[in-house]
Amino acid sequence: MKTIRLLGLSFFLFASALSCTDHAPDPVEFSSTEFSKGALIAPIAITKGDNNRLWVTEQGSATDKGDTYDGRVSMIGPDGTVYPAITGFLSKSSVEKMPSGLTHLLYKDGMLYILHGVEGRLYKANVSSWNPGDAPLKASELSFEDLGSFVKSQLPDPATAESNLYNLTWGPEGDLFITDAAGNMIIRRKSDGSKSVFATFPDFDNPKKPVGGPTVDFVPTGIAWDGSKFYVTSLTGFPFNEGLAEIKTVDQHGNVSDHKKGFTTLVDVVLTDSNKPLAVHFASFSSAFMFEQNTGTVTSEDGAVVMAGLNMPTDIEKVYTNTYYAVSLGNSKVYKLTY
Repeated sequence: MKTIRLLGLSFFLFASALSCTDHAPDPVEFSSTEFSKGALIAPIAITKGDNNRLWVTEQGSATDKGDTYDGRVSMIGPDGTVYPAITGFLSKSSVEKMPSGLTHLLYKDGMLYILHGVEGRLYKANVSSWNPGDAPLKASELSFEDLGSFVKSQLPDPATAESNLYNLTWGPEGDLFITDAAGNMIIRRKSDGSKSVFATFPDFDNPKKPVGGPTVDFVPTGIAWDGSKFYVTSLTGFPFNEGLAEIKTVDQHGNVSDHKKGFTTLVDVVLTDSNKPLAVHFASFSSAFMFEQNTGTVTSEDGAVVMAGLNMPTDIEKVYTNTYYAVSLGNSKVYKLTY
């Protein structure tokens, strides 16, 4: 009996040791190499699919050209080659003379779930049988759900309200949780297609007055689920004052709490092996009211810079231990980050 107990204790200690070493330490400093080969048209977000394939949304070329329909989703193979997979999405010129349209996407069981911020749509595409070299699917033939109208209907004046579906993740019960950067809310979309407001982010007093208005929009961007709570990052509204962006947490019931403050123009968040958030800082905003090139960073939740010098990064995706991919809108490239 004593032998059995000793064996049991030994197994417990061995298993405990394994549990402490089953993931790598969190990144302290990334090394970066250019990964994508071929032209990307204003890339914005990336997600991992099966067979080491990456899927990337491209907003298109509407800058200074009015509306076009060259927004697309491309697949990037293991060697970095870019293959257009779904074409013909609306690309619209924004007030800032930047392209806007497609935002983030997710892959699950052969399906892509694709957000279009301008149209307020959640597109769904079955890519389970699509392979590199096949003719691209057509955006006009995809099924979609109108989520933007739902967001606007929840705001005080739906007639003038705005929606910008931005990011999404899977959460409790396998539901989709979607940030709306214009509506300042998270919506929950269940598997049956029903929708509800899960959490809201009210404006807050502007401590930088008179730069900007009396209050600042939160502008939720990135969202990540760690199994018990969400981490949500904020861009903040114009003029993107330094130090006003933050990371908040949202519990399973939609209750919002402060987590970390003191950031600037955050656009995405990803979790490390130990479920710690890494945040993407898009760029510094100059006194000339322009985003400055090559000032983007990836930082820890405590503000430690893990990667500097990125040119307007918009997304980061962890695909393996020690390996992440980042999208650079400024360079129209995808970069492989390792440590």
